[in-house]
Amino acid sequence: MEEVELCFPQLFNISCRRPQRASSEAVLLNITLYVVSFTTAALNLLVIIAISHYRQLHTPTNLLLLSLAVSDFMVGLLQIPAEILIWQGCWFLGDFACALNSLLGFVTNSVSVGNMVLISADRYVAICEPMYYHTKVTVTAVNLCVCLCWMFSLLYSSWILRDLFKKPDRYLSCYGECAVAISYIEGTADFVLTFAGPITVIVVLYTRVFVVAVSQARAMRSQVAAYQSSVTVTAKKSELKAARNLGVVVVVFLLCFSPYYFISVAGGNSLDMAFEIWVLYFNSCLNPVIYALFYPWFRKAVKQIVTLQILQPGSCETNML
Repeated sequence: MEEVELCFPQLFNISCRRPQRASSEAVLLNITLYVVSFTTAALNLLVIIAISHYRQLHTPTNLLLLSLAVSDFMVGLLQIPAEILIWQGCWFLGDFACALNSLLGFVTNSVSVGNMVLISADRYVAICEPMYYHTKVTVTAVNLCVCLCWMFSLLYSSWILRDLFKKPDRYLSCYGECAVAISYIEGTADFVLTFAGPITVIVVLYTRVFVVAVSQARAMRSQVAAYQSSVTVTAKKSELKAARNLGVVVVVFLLCFSPYYFISVAGGNSLDMAFEIWVLYFNSCLNPVIYALFYPWFRKAVKQIVTLQILQPGSCETNML
């Protein structure tokens, strides 16, 4: 009989087979994926430190970016390494760890979607209802919304995977596999609640933001609102720039998440969706890169963190804007 490499040779009757891949290809892919994992965790950790440490960055919008960075950091630190193990074909951490990894995947995805909805709502109020922005969108209100977003995501993900935690090995065909399956009803609910519904809200809000932003930009260029003070004009320009920058984050998010959910609805299995899953995870690495390109405060904060100026007394009061 042809020899095959088993994940657990001592359990040859029930052990999974290790996939045979070209050695050079496997090494190159492993190095690439671990580099992506480290980069994702490191960049998002910089975002977390910057926003948490510098008081000037404790704005409602930045608190939403902080929540998103925490979710992305968990993806880089935990999700991507776990996915590498699954891709290699042998899961050595046990059934319960597999269930926890699946739960983490659902939680981080739903939190990311929830944060994007909150970011879109934040920009909608800032651009379309600027007179009420500072009264409606406060640090306390945003903290409450973020906490509710994480709590709902955890409860929702636990409901989706409730059968998996009752019997963690219920979906496994051999020992050394990490797999999860959900019913048609749960899959439909997941598609509607974590993709179709939120994406519709995001598109509607940002379409409205875009229309109002264009009209405001034209008004400023033509100096129709010349009677307004220069401070007000500067504030409007700042809000429009913030809307543009966060719009890039939202567009990249849609491009990375859409393939996974479209293939999922089409009935693709985990093997068919390997590329789509990695694209979804890669979004967590792209977000801080976008911040570095569009936000001067992030570049300044990274410089202070890397040079250890952040350890100096009173550094939290540094002017970052």
